[in-house]
Amino acid sequence: MRSAQVIRMEPPREDPPRSGLTIAYSRRQRKVAWSEASDAELLEGMRSDDELALDELMRRKGAQLLHTATSMVGDREDARDIVQIAFLRIWDSRHRFDRRYSPNTWIYRIVSNLAIDHLRSRSSRLRSLQGFQLQHEHQSGEAFSRQLENLTEREIKTVFHELASTLSEKQRAVFVLREMEGLKGREIAQILGIRPSTVRNHLFNSRRQLREELLKRYPEYAKQPQGQQAGIEERS
Repeated sequence: MRSAQVIRMEPPREDPPRSGLTIAYSRRQRKVAWSEASDAELLEGMRSDDELALDELMRRKGAQLLHTATSMVGDREDARDIVQIAFLRIWDSRHRFDRRYSPNTWIYRIVSNLAIDHLRSRSSRLRSLQGFQLQHEHQSGEAFSRQLENLTEREIKTVFHELASTLSEKQRAVFVLREMEGLKGREIAQILGIRPSTVRNHLFNSRRQLREELLKRYPEYAKQPQGQQAGIEERS
């Protein structure tokens, strides 16, 4: 009599759950895929806890955010710290991203708020203008007057970067986001959590204050036509 043959039945294998690009590809394939993804897709990848999506966001946005933070706080090393903290906060709050806003607006808001907090922590030092060295302070008034007439756009930005330390934290943030980053007033309002009309007021006051400070420091500057004064554009 034959012994009964035991047949072992194994449960069917189920494919692992897929979460966008996160599990569908190998690490190398995912890196390539994320490099071609939009900012919104990167945030969705981060919401799926894929750190490679964060790596790509840092690669894509890091230099620009460092430029923005440096323009706001006036010190590159402080700006590096701010950007690093910003990316940590972006990762920690990835599940709370408000889809009503664009990824760019959300990221700029985090960086701007950190920069404003940093400025407030050292506001007395900023307002006294300590630590800022003027590029041309060793020159005579006559020599500087001649050079000022031939300022390049880069030199103009250098002068205004120095003078921007006289602004309040919010004024400086608005000025940098508008004049240096080229953002629209409505987007700046979303980033800073203020009204568009407040953005316009801050922009008007910052331009006026910068003009006054520039004329106070460099009387020779007043001899130039209004439209040539450090390239300030009356843009709203």
